[in-house]
Amino acid sequence: MTEEKKGVVYALIAYVIWGAFPLYWKLLEQVGSLEILINRVIWSFIFTAIFILLIKQRKHLIEDIKSLWINKKLFFALLIASIVISCNWYLYIWAVNHNHVIDASLGYYINPTITVLFGVIFFKEKLSKVQLTAVIVAFIGVLIMTISYGQIPWVALLIAISFATYSAIKKKITLDATRGLAIETLFILPFAIGLYIYLSSNSEIQFLQINFLTDLYLILGGIVTAIPLIMFSKGAQRIPQYLIGFFQYFTPTVALILGVVLYNEPFTTADLIAFSFIWIAVIIFAASTITELRKRQFAKKHETVQV
Repeated sequence: MTEEKKGVVYALIAYVIWGAFPLYWKLLEQVGSLEILINRVIWSFIFTAIFILLIKQRKHLIEDIKSLWINKKLFFALLIASIVISCNWYLYIWAVNHNHVIDASLGYYINPTITVLFGVIFFKEKLSKVQLTAVIVAFIGVLIMTISYGQIPWVALLIAISFATYSAIKKKITLDATRGLAIETLFILPFAIGLYIYLSSNSEIQFLQINFLTDLYLILGGIVTAIPLIMFSKGAQRIPQYLIGFFQYFTPTVALILGVVLYNEPFTTADLIAFSFIWIAVIIFAASTITELRKRQFAKKHETVQV
């Protein structure tokens, strides 16, 4: 198997696992969303730290932390990124366990268009006519859903905006994915432990209170978080960027299917029309991205030949 094929397998596994997350978080419906998030942060840090020790990257991790401490701008940028991704995790867990899986799916469908808009606003990037068309089409889809619901789909928008914000902050922070996860969860760890102590003092925790399986699922949430990120990191190193851009739509598609088929969440005609606009926007956006990247690759090859 070639390295690129290995990359495709790694990336597909990562995105399918992310899409199947509702199956896992549904196992913890009896636990509050905040407690699930706290456990996810704590156990993600523990298991990622153990994994880093096993692959003998402890020195690299220490070097990363020292480098961040010296560069205060990057330090605080990563701290903010850690807070934002924690909010994103909470929103997703809350959505799944409060029967909003389809809203969560919508959030990750519209995330790329918001990411593009953030690029225009914060990084002065220019939109092509095709990309602008995709943004407008996606906006029409959200508008249709807003009118049909009678309210703005806040859950979907907050999930999309929080992840786009996280991506924008991380744009200039180059860290290994595994060590990056360890540092990000390390930043949130004191807050998570403090919240856990607070919840414990108010007898609002379920850990060690219900049954063994609940405790096990809370603990393994750390591994479930770490595995797809590691798989994604391995995949991203081996495949072109346009394939990564295409694969990212597997996650909301799997979640959408689960929400409609398995959890019987309402999916009305208005939802179908709204999602159709989103899907059209996705196709336009993905096609334009692939075309643009192929043009760049062709240009580079042409330059190499001339040299």
